Amino acid sequence: MSAPSDWVQRWQHLIRPGARVLDVACGTGRHMAWLAQQGCHCTGIDRSAEALAEASHYGDTVQADIEGGPWPLMQHGLPQPFDVVLVTNYLWRPLFPVLLQSLAPGGLLLYETFAQGNETVGKPARPDFLLHTGELLQLCQSLRIVAFEDGFLPRPERFVQRIAAFRQPHAPEAGRPPTRYPLSLK
Repeated sequence: MSAPSDWVQRWQHLIRPGARVLDVACGTGRHMAWLAQQGCHCTGIDRSAEALAEASHYGDTVQADIEGGPWPLMQHGLPQPFDVVLVTNYLWRPLFPVLLQSLAPGGLLLYETFAQGNETVGKPARPDFLLHTGELLQLCQSLRIVAFEDGFLPRPERFVQRIAAFRQPHAPEAGRPPTRYPLSLK
């Protein structure tokens, strides 16, 4: 199995042990495997039964066509909340509001996918699968951004956008200090 994304590894220190992690378009579960070793409770969602057979060794899995069907992880009429929502190398723009709603208050979004320019170095090359300049930052404007990158990476050659961002916690009760975000730039 391939190593987890360097983006996910870089921000892993923001994921508390025992966190409920949703890995969207998880494939064979490379991130689930790594995060399960860190003490996280992982749920992976993908449309491939073959890929999920491997991913199921590392946590719960859900087989679903998240582009053509309803969101399968609903709870009381809303998307089920997760402490971490993780997406790598996947883009389906209509799903983005559901992903943001799937973040529990104070939850962390780690997202990394291909951006415009990638068509000059390889696949994916279709505009539907490539973020526009700054698009991920705009989609996450309701979140507290910890880190954002938009550019070229050399090995393997690719253009990407990546973000680490927290959903704002609920307003604190009177007399109670606000939730503090863990921030440690490594």
